Amino acid sequence: MLRLYVCVLEAKDLPIKDTYVKLRLGKFKTKTRVLSNTCTPVWNEEFCFRVRDAEEVLVVSVVNATNDAYADFVGEVRIPLVSLAFQDKQKLLPSWFSLASPKRKILLTLSLQGKGGAYFFNPKHSPNSTVAAEDSRDLEVLRVSCQATCDKMGVGKHVLKVIANRLHRVFSKKEGTSKPGDSSELSTSLSDYEDCVQENSSPSSFEEAIALMESRDNQPEMPENLTGGVLVDQNFLVSPNDLNVFLFAPNSQFCKDIAELQGTTNVHEGPWTWKHGDMSCLTRAVTYTKAATKLIKAVNAIEEQTYIRVRRKEFAILVSVSTPEVPYGNAFRVEILYKILPGAGVSSGRESSHLLVSWGIVFIQSTMMKGMIEGGARQGLKESFEQFSNQLARHFKVLDKAYLPDKEHLLANLQTEDHWNWWRAIAYFWTFTVVSTIFMFLYVLVHILRCGPSLPQGLEIMGLELPDSFGELITSGILVIQLQRVYDMVSHFVQARFQMGTDHGLKAHGDGWVLTVALIEGVDLASLDLESEELSDPYVVFTCNGQTRSSSVKLQTSNPQWNEVLEFDAMEEPPSVLDVEVFDFDGPFDQDVSLGHVEINFLKHTSTELADMWLMLEGKPAQSSQSKLHLRIFLDNNKGVETIKEYLEKMEKEVGKKLNLRSPQRNSTFQKTFGLPPEEFLIKDFTCYLKRKMPLQGRLFLSARILGFCASLFGHKTKFFFLWEDIENIKVLPPTLATLGSPTLVIILRRGRGLDARHGAKTQDEEGRLRFHFQSFVSFSAASRTIKALWRTRILNNYQKEHITDDHEDQECFVISEDSASILENEEKMTRIFSAELPIKVKSVMGIFDGGNLEHKIMQRTGCMNYETTLWEQVRPDVFERRVSYQFNRHVSAFGGEVTCTQQKFPNASTGGWTVIEVMALHGVPFADHFRIHFRYEIEKSSLGECACKCDAYIGIMWLKSSRFQRRINQNITAKFNHRLKEIFELVQKEILLMSQNSRV
Repeated sequence: MLRLYVCVLEAKDLPIKDTYVKLRLGKFKTKTRVLSNTCTPVWNEEFCFRVRDAEEVLVVSVVNATNDAYADFVGEVRIPLVSLAFQDKQKLLPSWFSLASPKRKILLTLSLQGKGGAYFFNPKHSPNSTVAAEDSRDLEVLRVSCQATCDKMGVGKHVLKVIANRLHRVFSKKEGTSKPGDSSELSTSLSDYEDCVQENSSPSSFEEAIALMESRDNQPEMPENLTGGVLVDQNFLVSPNDLNVFLFAPNSQFCKDIAELQGTTNVHEGPWTWKHGDMSCLTRAVTYTKAATKLIKAVNAIEEQTYIRVRRKEFAILVSVSTPEVPYGNAFRVEILYKILPGAGVSSGRESSHLLVSWGIVFIQSTMMKGMIEGGARQGLKESFEQFSNQLARHFKVLDKAYLPDKEHLLANLQTEDHWNWWRAIAYFWTFTVVSTIFMFLYVLVHILRCGPSLPQGLEIMGLELPDSFGELITSGILVIQLQRVYDMVSHFVQARFQMGTDHGLKAHGDGWVLTVALIEGVDLASLDLESEELSDPYVVFTCNGQTRSSSVKLQTSNPQWNEVLEFDAMEEPPSVLDVEVFDFDGPFDQDVSLGHVEINFLKHTSTELADMWLMLEGKPAQSSQSKLHLRIFLDNNKGVETIKEYLEKMEKEVGKKLNLRSPQRNSTFQKTFGLPPEEFLIKDFTCYLKRKMPLQGRLFLSARILGFCASLFGHKTKFFFLWEDIENIKVLPPTLATLGSPTLVIILRRGRGLDARHGAKTQDEEGRLRFHFQSFVSFSAASRTIKALWRTRILNNYQKEHITDDHEDQECFVISEDSASILENEEKMTRIFSAELPIKVKSVMGIFDGGNLEHKIMQRTGCMNYETTLWEQVRPDVFERRVSYQFNRHVSAFGGEVTCTQQKFPNASTGGWTVIEVMALHGVPFADHFRIHFRYEIEKSSLGECACKCDAYIGIMWLKSSRFQRRINQNITAKFNHRLKEIFELVQKEILLMSQNSRV
């Protein structure tokens, strides 16, 4: 029995945005998933049908998913199976099928497989075409379809003859007898197309095809490495062009040697052809039989090799490998990306190449065996490419770090200072405006010197010489205008020379992470004034961790050559992002216009890639001109481990707990898990749940630059990370029944940030911000405090960081260390502001400190908004600690300041009650950084009876910095909290008595 495989790839120009595809063959029906908010949906789903009758028709319908009665049906394609053009062991490319209108199209790939082999179909079909082999017109339809198919495929003469014979046999079975004229007519028509098919679909030679692709302007960007990992990352002493030919040229001897080494047989390389007739996409198909292993027998494999980028000695080849005969082979395909880049120059001056091979796996269908499939593919590719690297090393010398030039060698040839010379000035001023102005000025000056004094005439008086004719008046006006323009040019030249680029060439100072940027050149920079065709005056501004460096200005050029080195001062934590923006210089006081910008994420590039990289600029002017920058970036740590230790010591003050440097093995595992550079170091990790539709248990990793999550469920790994700078806000949700009594940490990213991690987000709000929910930490207080501290240090500027450091040095008492018994306090300086006997039990009064409904209700009624508490944690025997945060409303404080508190409680054995100590910090109010407010609550049993208690509250204000308003602020705070505490305990008494009455009723 035959099987029909249908792959629904994508559609375009659909009139509605929420659609899915329905497929029907005979009585079998199926459909794809629904895609929303797009008129160009991409499904990439494959389906399989059993073919019982060769006369069946496949119906592919695009349907509206919004159940709109007026737009339910978008269009359909009807494909008769009898009209398929058969060819064994020949893979055909996807084809576009028209829907209700010529603009609406859907991209499909069909293959018909059975015991006799595989049969593929890729015709240009009309949606209204039908099959009826009852007269000669049907034969003509099939003949034209076959000619279109063969013209698109580029198959040989023997293929065309096989197709003609099979079509003839199909009609012979249908009609019982065949007409000789029809067969001869079809064969003659096919033979007419044989030569033109081969000429139009295949390039004349591999080298000419590569040169043609390189000459095209619309080159895509160099793709990122595939998600599976890197298989080969080596430098070879060979030029990129030679290495590309050596690996992918037709009948490559290296491919034959690799096939023989790995036991691969039946290798057949198809010719390099243009994909869909597009001269910018070169592709070929390679079929072979893989050698048997201990687990899998010998299987047939099909490779589709496609050039996706050829530019400036840069090559990117994507190889898609299909193995349908292996278990679950129709559910996945393996992709391998070869990137051949120019390597760093060597001392001998010879060219080198950087070969980077990465892999990934694409699942066409959902399967429970994803983990096993990924593991098997990873192991097999690792072994194969180890042999690949060893074999390639026999032909070309491998350049390790000892052969590659270091930072000083790469920067030695660059100018660290801007050398202006007379030739640049001459090139700038050698224009018609300047030359004509000089000529006119000299002409007028010579005329004045040669002309004698004249008598006053007309309205002239002594000392006033007016033009004597209209010609003199016009000449004077033109000369004044020309002099004004020349003056503007000279002023612009002087400003560009002396007022811009003053920081390039300066050496970095300080100890820590030093960032060095070498700005080499720019290519095809945009010109904003297209009408006058005047070139721009570009300069580049680099921003990293609040520091800014700018290059010099290059006048009147679209391809500037800078060759400048810019260094950033040493930073305590490694930088995450470098912002690069190109401006058009208009003067020191004018608003310069941006010519393009780009952002470099250090975590997504290796040091080798950063050492020599071309950046495509973003923005409308840059994208229209295909603008690029050539940079060399180096990130060094001049103090080694000491810098990391100092960073951890600073974070300990912010977090309030000891942070230890992790072992090299654990750091290496962390870096490999998320594909991070070697300078990234792990700070802390926690076990928690990621809340999506279903909670997923995993581990949360914190480093100096990222927050990452990794989990594994039945072999299926979920991992993602995002930068601390991507986070807009961090919130704590109180525990609920849905979270099983655990608070939830909500991390909200900025709009457009963290898109690589969107599969881990629980929701996305109306503004497009991703929200991540983490819960069930072993120690929620420690985890939330550490995460917030790391986030704050990354988003604050240098001035704010210094300010926070000074505050920590002056008030270490606000941070509770692990070995401290309680918050430091001076009992003698504390004043009693509240004392009362309440007719309720001690346990009931302590309800305002347990984080429950009673506490939240009372605090909200007394003007505390967004009231959040953490769970009590035992820091020492009989000593518990928690954090509280809220915001005063406008009735309590005119400034509406934010409040953060640290509370500790411990039982008092002598009085049979509890002691609660609190340190309060105000934010967003005047002089809030000058003081801290200390409270002590004594709640003990009353002498009046068992159902009564005594409550005493004390307040003390500790001043961190002196102020002349100290006395006034002390009086204001004492009076305010005296009133607040009376109001709070009155509400406590009323609520508890009311609840007791209700319980009795």
